[in-house]
Order: sequence, then structure tokens, then C-alpha cells
Amino acid sequence: MNTKTINTNLPSIASEGSLNSYLAQIKKFPMLSSEEEYMLAKSWKERGNLQSAQKLVTSHLRLVAKIAMGYRGYGLPVSELVSEGNIGLMQAVKKFDPEKGFRLATYAMWWIKASIQEYVLRSWSLVKMGTTTAQKKLFFNLKKIKNQLSASEIGDLTPDHVNEISKRLDVDKEEVVSMNRRLYGKEKSLNEPVGDEGSTEWQDWLVDSKLDQELKFSQDQELAKRKKLMDESMSILNPREKEILTARRLSDDASTLEDLSKKYKVSRERIRQIETKAFEKLQKAMLNAAKSNNLLPRI
Repeated sequence: MNTKTINTNLPSIASEGSLNSYLAQIKKFPMLSSEEEYMLAKSWKERGNLQSAQKLVTSHLRLVAKIAMGYRGYGLPVSELVSEGNIGLMQAVKKFDPEKGFRLATYAMWWIKASIQEYVLRSWSLVKMGTTTAQKKLFFNLKKIKNQLSASEIGDLTPDHVNEISKRLDVDKEEVVSMNRRLYGKEKSLNEPVGDEGSTEWQDWLVDSKLDQELKFSQDQELAKRKKLMDESMSILNPREKEILTARRLSDDASTLEDLSKKYKVSRERIRQIETKAFEKLQKAMLNAAKSNNLLPRI
């Protein structure tokens, strides 16, 4: 993997008032076709071409801005939200593998959101440093689920509501009670009105951390295509290769080399060799199939 640092000189937002100027600047960077994106990503991944990496970053600054705007309701400077999102974008570009068949935007979205959400959590006094995964889930989803259950906005939840929320988010009941009291008890900072008119509250601006329908549909399509390619490509393997590869890499409970060596009455090293060869054959077959079906740009 490339270890060079992506160090781009990006436009910046000096203040809230300069937001429109920033948006105008980033619109000047061209969007990339799938072929252009693929070639630039290959150039960066294989040759460490920083200019290619910079083009990948700048072409996705609008995506960062769009995601960052969804988090403005936390009362944090938009310049910092965008900056944190840009850090996530650069990490995504650094780790992006163009051979996987996904567009960079689909992959980078998760890095951008994660970077911004971590910043939000660090910045809010309601959630302490070292926040658990359960607390993060509750922080970003509690109000939405309470609304779905028609639960009381202020005060403690009923036992039935606690049980339902705990079950939906797969978190402990104690965590549900604790987070609800932090957000909606006496220290209900998120219920303070936004602006002078007081018609909306900070909590009303919290974003849903799930994909919007368009992105979710796009990702589901890509996953379905990859699964189909996998199933078709597996046919090139002989029965033993298929069984060993499945047991070693495609099962939730992977078999050990020792177990398979006993089953096939060969050495553990021989099992490892068969696994490696089968995996390489499968990779090559999937790549060729993806290109022939126009799922990857031709080069």
C-alpha cells in the first residue's frame, strides 16, 4: 500500500460568511468520469502520483460540503466540519482500491461521515471522550426512534420504550436510560432553541447517519453485481480449490490449515498453496468478468 502522505492545498472557509465563496471555489474543480477516476486512482495506488491523488480529492470536495452541511445543527463552525470531512476524504483516497468496482464517492462517504461524527462527539460535552459504539448509536439515533414510538420528548422513557429502543439499536437498557437523561433530562442542551425566533431546536437538525435512498440503492446494486461476479467466477475452480477457499476465506467460522490438512490428507503447506492459488485465480476471473461486463473502465 502506498505510504506517501496526501498533502493538498485545499480552499478553506475563514468564517460562516465566506461559505458561499468556498462553495463557488470548489465548484470550479471538475467532476470525474468513471474512467478518469479509475486511471487517477491506479496512478496514485501504483506509482504514488500525488497530482493524481489531489485531483481525486478536489473532485469530491462538493460531496464533503454536502455531508458537512447536514451537521450544522450541532452549533459547530461549518469551517471545522468541512475541514474534518476533508480529512476523512483524504484518508478514503489513500485507501481506495479502484479494482473493487466501487466509485470513490460510495467509499469515501463513510470516511467523511465518520470523521465528522468523531469531531462532533469530541466537541459535545454531553458525550465524554472514549465514547462507546453504543453511545454513538444512541447519540445519533435516539430522537428519531423516540418519534417513531411516540415517546415523550422530555423526561424518562417508559420501560416498554426502553426495551424497544434497546432491541432496535442492540444496546444495553442502561445505556438507553443514561443517554436519554443526558439529552432530554435537566441537562437538555439539545432542546435549546436555534436562533432568536426559537421555532426550531438544535436536536431538530440532527442528521440520520444512514444512507439516503439514492446512495443505498446504488450500493445495493454494486453489492449484487459483486456477488454475481463472485458466484460466476467460482466456477473456474475445481471442487477441491472451491471447498478449501470457501472454508478458509468465505466462511464466518474459518477452518484451520490443520483441520483441512487432515481432511484432504495433505500437508498444511499444501493446503496453504492451494488456497493461495485458488484465490489468485478467483481474483483474476472476477477482474476479467468485471471488465467484460463494463463494471470497470477499460485501460
